[in-house]
Amino acid sequence: MFTGIVSGLGRITEVVALGDGASHGKRLVVAVPPGYLADVQPGDSIALNGACMTVTAFGADGGWFSVDVSAESLDKTAGLASPGPVNLEKALRAHDRLGGHLVSGHVDGLGTVTHFAAVGESWELRIAAPRALGRYLAYKGSITVNGVSLTVNRVSDSADATEISINLIPHTLQHTTLGLLATGARVNLEIDLIARYVERMLGEK
Repeated sequence: MFTGIVSGLGRITEVVALGDGASHGKRLVVAVPPGYLADVQPGDSIALNGACMTVTAFGADGGWFSVDVSAESLDKTAGLASPGPVNLEKALRAHDRLGGHLVSGHVDGLGTVTHFAAVGESWELRIAAPRALGRYLAYKGSITVNGVSLTVNRVSDSADATEISINLIPHTLQHTTLGLLATGARVNLEIDLIARYVERMLGEK
């Protein structure tokens, strides 16, 4: 489990194919800030851009770790198939503060940035989410975008998509990779965990 509060900025420095076929995944080497891995062990979970991954190895200096990503995961996520910056979050511990919301680290769908512009001291981010996720998106509800817990300010449904509007404060832009987004960018989305179960229970009735 995670909270959607990014605990560090990493960078994918190497992407190594685990086989020759399309069904093979890739091994990612991720550089991290100094000391970031001090309390991490092999087998621990770290979310990369909101996707939960298992740590398989460390650098001797603690400056990097590696994960193996299946072809299925690569097909269902954005930002993990090539070198570049990623948001990092270690798995939630029982005594940690729940600063964001309950996040599983399982990407539910890919969204597309439709608008990203300054509004006063903040920035407005609009994302077109798959229409199938629209029922889980609500005004003042929670959404995870590339691993960042955010609050939905506006929801607009159309025939083929649900567009949400989110306000990003300067702190979020400075401490996550969201400040690097541009119109047309693909982002990982995870819907609110509680909304998922509520929809299931009400749907059966």
